[in-house]
Amino acid sequence: MSAVTERPTPTASSVTRVAAIDCGTNSIRLLVADVAPDGTLTEVDRQLRIVRLGQGVDRTGELAPEALARTLEASRDYATVIAEAGATRVRFVATSATRDARNRREFFDGVRAAVGVDAEVVSGREEAELSFRGATAGVAAQHPGPYLVVDLGGGSTELVLGTTTPEAALSLDIGSVRMTERHLHSDPPAPAEVEAARVDVRAALDDAARTVPFGRTTTLVGLAGSVTSVTAHALGLTEYRRDAVHGAVLGVDRVLAACDDLLHRSREQRLALGFMHPGRADVIGAGALVWAEVVRRVRDDVAAAGGTLTDVVTSESDILDGIALSLV
Repeated sequence: MSAVTERPTPTASSVTRVAAIDCGTNSIRLLVADVAPDGTLTEVDRQLRIVRLGQGVDRTGELAPEALARTLEASRDYATVIAEAGATRVRFVATSATRDARNRREFFDGVRAAVGVDAEVVSGREEAELSFRGATAGVAAQHPGPYLVVDLGGGSTELVLGTTTPEAALSLDIGSVRMTERHLHSDPPAPAEVEAARVDVRAALDDAARTVPFGRTTTLVGLAGSVTSVTAHALGLTEYRRDAVHGAVLGVDRVLAACDDLLHRSREQRLALGFMHPGRADVIGAGALVWAEVVRRVRDDVAAAGGTLTDVVTSESDILDGIALSLV
């Protein structure tokens, strides 16, 4: 059966109710939305669970049994939400962790049993394109292109440059979970660990710059949990507020200062921040490090090309919205 399942609906409508699931390395998320023929998306329900599917994948090459169990339990819960909402089209997209795992068949079989659709393991390029579509739908009216959309996940970071459509895209194996497991073992991380992580990320960005010309960026757009957590910290939020984070425009120096502060806090100190999701506290340091390196590199490359990048935009519209839009 196709990864996209269409269920019969009793009444015809110009609006299609869809359900999108994005299963990443750190979290699994659900969006139920109504999509109009012109592409307008109206959110019905949006949920997130931290399941850490990618736990240990970078080291072992396999999905851990306990991580798989957490993910499938969340998938079953989401299936109930989808059925109750009456979504007629469903798409389940899996990203970095399952691309890397030798035992991913167990994951596929479990998702099929839980949700009734096939999980799609999209390529890094398609992941980037879905992120671009979702992100630019949320910010294009307020900011000029070309856009560099950066989707900073747990296992990988997707970079895609374009104005109305993607023109250059790449997926890098530098995410918050992967960098934590590779380098940041102390709490808070030791200086030598931080430096090793920076070297790793900078090398990846050097390679990326051969494919994605950072210097052409007019608007830098950051997506996903690490970026939104950094934004909440930079804004001084005492609780997470999606309305404040989405569309936030922050100066580069303010973003870098927030990243540095999160990186050097202990897990306990991060948990004390009212906006911090408990499941993100142990990996946000690495996420903040990656985001800081991306912001610095893009700022410097834009300057070298004769331009100026003073601000960074955060979008809560991301790959999940892109998946939903792809269903209509």
